[in-house]
Amino acid sequence: MKINRKIIEIDEELCNGCGQCVPACAEGALKVINGKARLVSEVYCDGLGACLGECPTGALRIVERVADDFVPPSSCTEANQPVSQEGAVSALSHWPVQIRLVPATAQFLKGADLLVAADCTPVAYPNFHRDFLKDKVIIVGCPKFDDVQEYIKKFSDIFSTADIRSVTILVMEVPCCQGLPMIVKKGMELASKNIPMEKIVISSKGDILTRAIVDSNN
Repeated sequence: MKINRKIIEIDEELCNGCGQCVPACAEGALKVINGKARLVSEVYCDGLGACLGECPTGALRIVERVADDFVPPSSCTEANQPVSQEGAVSALSHWPVQIRLVPATAQFLKGADLLVAADCTPVAYPNFHRDFLKDKVIIVGCPKFDDVQEYIKKFSDIFSTADIRSVTILVMEVPCCQGLPMIVKKGMELASKNIPMEKIVISSKGDILTRAIVDSNN
């Protein structure tokens, strides 16, 4: 249904295609296509403007016009379904685990194989500890609810000081997770590091959908 509401508008002449607005849009309404940011889905744009502060050229603005009504991605709510883990043994080796709370100088980060997990993944995947957490140091967070720039700075500090050996990024299939790999890559770029990275995508039903090596240079 179309209604009169606030929505993002992009000035293509000002847009330089940097892509910084993409991870700031937790609903996945923005993508870079042919070198320009595009609003690819009106229904996923909530009109709140979380992406505005990330644009270095001022190409984004909020306008009020007739548009499709905002519909939150349904899979975001489906992802919060608990799954039973019978006979599981905890593989957690440290505390805290939240990205915002972990000091970049924490001893447990030194020389670690780092697991960066969207915080819905342990809920959706029934054997999370056995298949992903064993022998890894974990930090968790959600780019939808936390500060993207704060995350980028934290990862930059971690990669600069902790001598991380490898990074596994574990996300859900939902749009609000898709900014996490870009955040980690930007942090690595700021730290001038090139660390092996793997991205794993989990479905809302708890299945592994894809596993892929991430090129930190692109």
